[in-house]
Amino acid sequence: MKKDFAVIGLGRFGGSICRELAEQGLEVMAIDTNEARVNEFSIIASHAVVGDTTDESVVKGLGLRNFDHVIVAIGDDIQASILTTLILKENGVDKVTVKAQNDYHEKVLKKIGADVVVHPERDMGRRIAHKLASNNVLDYLELSDEHSIVEIVANERVGGHSIIDLDIRAKYGVNIVAIKRREQILVSPQANEIIQYKDILIVIGADHDINRFEKKMLS
Repeated sequence: MKKDFAVIGLGRFGGSICRELAEQGLEVMAIDTNEARVNEFSIIASHAVVGDTTDESVVKGLGLRNFDHVIVAIGDDIQASILTTLILKENGVDKVTVKAQNDYHEKVLKKIGADVVVHPERDMGRRIAHKLASNNVLDYLELSDEHSIVEIVANERVGGHSIIDLDIRAKYGVNIVAIKRREQILVSPQANEIIQYKDILIVIGADHDINRFEKKMLS
């Protein structure tokens, strides 16, 4: 069953979400106060509308409470972002994801009921920093303030040993949840699985444990 999405704010972040959802064949309503942006997305989204979502009558008129998921991607206008989120939740929108500009903005959004708050610039900065800091880290995804999933390339020290021989979970408190090996992906690998040199290990755990594992085994 297809979900219906609405994206409010068609800047770089909102625009990229709108394009990707549309490319996946999903129903997307694109909304912005800027007519030129709306015209640009009129051939991309299912519906493109000029509207000010800080006006409750506009939110009601667009029927946004009937959408499965509304993404508030309003750019630098924090007041408009907060007011839009508040109106959406008060009008019964089930799932609202909002782009935050800073930590204070995030605190306010959570207090008024935002279901998911994202920091695209901050999160991308952290991912890039982790890649730059280690030759072995391919990708990094933050799960919370203290836990992450990281893709790490197995070096010679790890290659040729089984997961149980390395005793990674007991020694470092992290779990290998999958292994990418050329075109193959091993999900939940067995303890006796032999890690091969250049395997990509998908590791989950607390950030300080992952860092300890990287320094001890992969540096």
